[in-house]
Amino acid sequence: MDTTFWDEADRLLIRYGVSFTPRIIERAAGAYVFDRQGTPILDFTSGQMSAILGHAHPDIVSTVSAAVASLDHLYSGMLSPPLLELAGRLDATLPATLGKTLLLSTGAEANEAAIKMAKLCTGRYEIVSFDRSWHGMTQGAASATFAAGRRGYGPPTPGNLALPAPNAYRSPFRSSDGSHDWEAELGYGFALVDQQSAGSLAACLVEPILSSGGILDLPPGYLRRLREMCDERGMLLVLDEAQTGLGRTGAMYAFERDGVAPDILTLSKTLGAGLPVAAVVTTAEIEQVCHERGFLFYTTHVSDPLAAAVALTVLDVIERDDLVARAARLGEQLTGRLLALRDSYEVVGDIRGRGLLQGVELVRDKASRAPADALGKAVTSACLERGLHMNIVQLPGMGGIFRIAPPLTISDDELHTGLDILEAALQAVPGAAG
Repeated sequence: MDTTFWDEADRLLIRYGVSFTPRIIERAAGAYVFDRQGTPILDFTSGQMSAILGHAHPDIVSTVSAAVASLDHLYSGMLSPPLLELAGRLDATLPATLGKTLLLSTGAEANEAAIKMAKLCTGRYEIVSFDRSWHGMTQGAASATFAAGRRGYGPPTPGNLALPAPNAYRSPFRSSDGSHDWEAELGYGFALVDQQSAGSLAACLVEPILSSGGILDLPPGYLRRLREMCDERGMLLVLDEAQTGLGRTGAMYAFERDGVAPDILTLSKTLGAGLPVAAVVTTAEIEQVCHERGFLFYTTHVSDPLAAAVALTVLDVIERDDLVARAARLGEQLTGRLLALRDSYEVVGDIRGRGLLQGVELVRDKASRAPADALGKAVTSACLERGLHMNIVQLPGMGGIFRIAPPLTISDDELHTGLDILEAALQAVPGAAG
């Protein structure tokens, strides 16, 4: 039957850029997904880095069931109580400057709206993002995405410029003691931006931790300096917290660590806990200017009550179960275990990230730091055979980088079971344990 399934998949489905996991998934619960044979597979990616409450969380199930039965979708010009309640709840979790919300469905859609707002508000059109960025696959968001997918589709939206992503493990910018000189790197990057700019810099759109770019955590102080450089140029700072928002990093929002508030914040993935929910949050001043200039982002599912109800439930559970603190505590355990792997295995080159969003970069050996693409694929397969789903980022010149992002609700035992499986896979794959 499985052969028939894959034959039908080949016949009927458009392939969209990922190699499908060789298991047919039929259900999911908590931190596990289950294949057709009922085999439990520990999910270290929270679905697509989204299901922060785990799969089939009872509060989400109850909310969706009630909303579908009573108030799920409306004409886009109609408003409902869940929408206003969500906007108020988001407002209460954010800096005082951020108080205006637009409720949407996906991260790409949220970034698309944020880009349009930045252009309309500033009267400029150039958008700066990292050279390892991923902001979505729609036109404007894809044009600001440099990690992949840029070739073969014709010209991207004009005015997209790249900054070097601060990769402390591989950056050529070094201080005299060998440490990563991110300040020189950022200054060099903006000098290039200034040279290329047509004099129309509108905004800088960045992730506090570049996930698809290889779990690149902005160094402490980086975001504050970036904010200053944007202000010097009259640019808006837009933060994409699709994966880092709502407790994932051990803080409600990743930008809190640096004490720097963006002009526009985009949320998605974690806001819906696995369901399609996204939001743009900005200042009253920016919203007013955009409104006066005719801002238009009128979509079929804008302000949908079902999406609002789901996001409200996510916020309720995070607060009730103290999941932000839990992510910080489990993140410390995760960091400790991963650092032990780095110290024990020649092929584990670097560990990075925060809270329950961390990365493991595999290399051929620590001295050369040479990429180990084949090794990454082999370890991924060995993990799956042992009951652990891992996701590996494989970008040119970066080797294999595991993204570890389990649900915030994962138990201590489940977290350590997954890490035990990862170590067992390293031991079992030829060339990894040497």
